[in-house]
Amino acid sequence: MSELAIAAQKLDAVDELAGKRAEFVLDTASDRAADAAGVVYLDGNSLGALPAVVPGRVEDVVRRQWGELRIRSWEESGWWTAPERIGDRIAPLVGAAPGQIVVGDSTSVNVFKALVGAVRMAGEGRDELLVDATTFPTDGYIAESAARMTGCALRPVAPADVPGALGDRTAAVLLNHVDYRTGRLHDLPGLTAAVRAAGAVAVWDLCHSAGALPVGLDEHGVDLAVGCTYKYLNGGPGSPAYLYVRRELQDRFDSPLPGWNSHAEPFGMRSGYEPAAGALRGRVGTPDILSMLALEAALEVWDGVPVEAVRAKSLALTDFFLECVAEYVPEGRVACVTPVAHEERGSQIALRCDDAGDVMKRLIERGVVGDFRAPDVLRFGFTPLYVGFADVERAARVLAQTLA
Repeated sequence: MSELAIAAQKLDAVDELAGKRAEFVLDTASDRAADAAGVVYLDGNSLGALPAVVPGRVEDVVRRQWGELRIRSWEESGWWTAPERIGDRIAPLVGAAPGQIVVGDSTSVNVFKALVGAVRMAGEGRDELLVDATTFPTDGYIAESAARMTGCALRPVAPADVPGALGDRTAAVLLNHVDYRTGRLHDLPGLTAAVRAAGAVAVWDLCHSAGALPVGLDEHGVDLAVGCTYKYLNGGPGSPAYLYVRRELQDRFDSPLPGWNSHAEPFGMRSGYEPAAGALRGRVGTPDILSMLALEAALEVWDGVPVEAVRAKSLALTDFFLECVAEYVPEGRVACVTPVAHEERGSQIALRCDDAGDVMKRLIERGVVGDFRAPDVLRFGFTPLYVGFADVERAARVLAQTLA
């Protein structure tokens, strides 16, 4: 056994989060790529693993709540209040007090609500929208459409250059907390302060940070934020996203998608729209109950887990992975594009590799599951609730063997 393998065993032995792994469904018979050591799942930054409590809960929702109670479940099973109730469960994970997050719709739809709502709050004379130039494509598409609809000019800007790009015309700025390709963590406190000082509205995409590291939405005065729930929050494929509206802005938030679910009197069936109070303004239509309640069950794995402990383990895992890669992988075969500095790193490591697509296919065949991002990036996500140090050592060792 190598020194690094021994080190991994020692680190796992003192890992305060190690017991959480048993709360997930991992290494099943359907993992055809698994060898005797099982599958190392390092793609939780795309789709989180299944929490073991979810299947039974979903069965109850389908068989009893829907099958037996039927329409009574809107009240008796709490279906109607699920969007805000589940929002309050997510709130501590992103540093928000209750009453500011509503769950529903997709990330893309919530980005649209947030951006158009932000421009409307910014007021007259502000007709420029800044967007993270390195953003996930959908955010860029939505920003371009929102700019056209609101009469704004759209300016792609690298996050580090945002302070110098702000001006009297800036209405809103859309930024990613963690870059989806490189894993770079951007300066949310500093950039938010700069945006607000310029009189603009800060909108953050938390898809690659929520559940992986402290966010501090309230502490840092973020105006609006959106995020998905199927990555580090393990809500399941296509699980609903969420929208955060800072409490002080809620009475000014004018959603471009007013629906009967966000009406002040949803069952009044009035022709005129009057928005509900608070974060409920972010609701639109009938909630997707099956996936929403699966998400609610999945969030139980966070009971008693401090986000700070998750962040500490995330940094330790990624540090150890880089150490193992440096030891095992032939020099010059890969290059790390994720920042080494802790304050600039999310919970993933991205390695540039000439034949990355083929390499990732071979890794998956050998039971190490990451993903590939064109044109040349191997992406490995580290989910501290179920990834251990022995997983990390094995992943680096198999990578080295694959590249040899």
